[in-house]
Amino acid sequence: MKKYVHNFSAGPCILPKEVMQKAAEAVIEYNNSGLSIIEMSHRSKDFVAVMDKSFALVRELLNVPDNYDISFLQGGASLQFTMLPQNLLPVGGKVGYLNTGVWASKAVKEAEFYGETIQVASSKDKNFSYVPKDYSIPSDLSYLHLTSNNTIYGTQLKSFPETSVPLVCDMSSDLMSKVIDVSKFDLIYAGAQKNMGPAGVTLVISKKGIFGKSGRKIPTMLDYTTHIDNESMFNTPPCFSIYTCMLTMEWLKNLGGIAAMEAINEKKGKLLYDEIDSNPLFLGTAAKEDRSLMNVTFVMKDPSLEPEFSQMAKERNLSGIEGHRSVGGYRASIYNAMPIESVQALVDAMRDMAKKHA
Repeated sequence: MKKYVHNFSAGPCILPKEVMQKAAEAVIEYNNSGLSIIEMSHRSKDFVAVMDKSFALVRELLNVPDNYDISFLQGGASLQFTMLPQNLLPVGGKVGYLNTGVWASKAVKEAEFYGETIQVASSKDKNFSYVPKDYSIPSDLSYLHLTSNNTIYGTQLKSFPETSVPLVCDMSSDLMSKVIDVSKFDLIYAGAQKNMGPAGVTLVISKKGIFGKSGRKIPTMLDYTTHIDNESMFNTPPCFSIYTCMLTMEWLKNLGGIAAMEAINEKKGKLLYDEIDSNPLFLGTAAKEDRSLMNVTFVMKDPSLEPEFSQMAKERNLSGIEGHRSVGGYRASIYNAMPIESVQALVDAMRDMAKKHA
């Protein structure tokens, strides 16, 4: 048997071992049906039960109010970048975006196809190493778009603006990692492949009554109401991805829910950031007040030592810690399912590297 691999990949995410086991079993046969979860009809009693439970778990774990709809869609967060302005930006209207990274920039680009799009603030001037603060929000925006966590640059919004403008948020990389107040937002969306499950499904939580006001014709598949009215089954949904998300949410519930998960994530983050700040060889790249608890970015003060540390990481089965090409250095993604033992293994490697070069 191969030695345990510590999976720090930025996505697709690490998943709990018990979830992987149950998902693997269901691929062979699900619920004594004689059928695999990936071959049974999405209209079957068994799979409809999976959908119903998935909806219920989202509502329970996130405390989603009754006046919000829940949808499981396809196309990733990237498709949401264009669905949002199509559905929520009225003809002749204006929307605002807080630009905190690559994915926020991509969302801005898509919105510009549909109407006036302004950046209320941006951290591009310092390679997105911080989250802008004290910016003004125009009162005539149809919505303000935020990105709660920035996987590439390792920054995270610690709070959300108080405003009368409708808020929309891409929470792809930190949804279900910490407690949030869903009622503050008109719409939340998140690709599942960071904390919830495998790639292929996107969760959307939307306030009832916000659609149908754009004044534009929207293609059927890009109209949110199509999927809400059909309970996410207008076409064949990504069945296996949704099933695995259900298993992951069950795991999270059994762990004690999102508040319990948040406490664990804070402990993991503190362990790694404390080492970065105290170790003479390493330096964090994100502003301390904006550091992400999901994606920890850091570099070596002496870049010539990086090949040696990368080799050490490889030998110790620390997988996926290479930084994004736009930042360099290292990135340790410590999503919900990442055990603190793996974080400790990375910290031990950093300490051993420092001892070697003391």
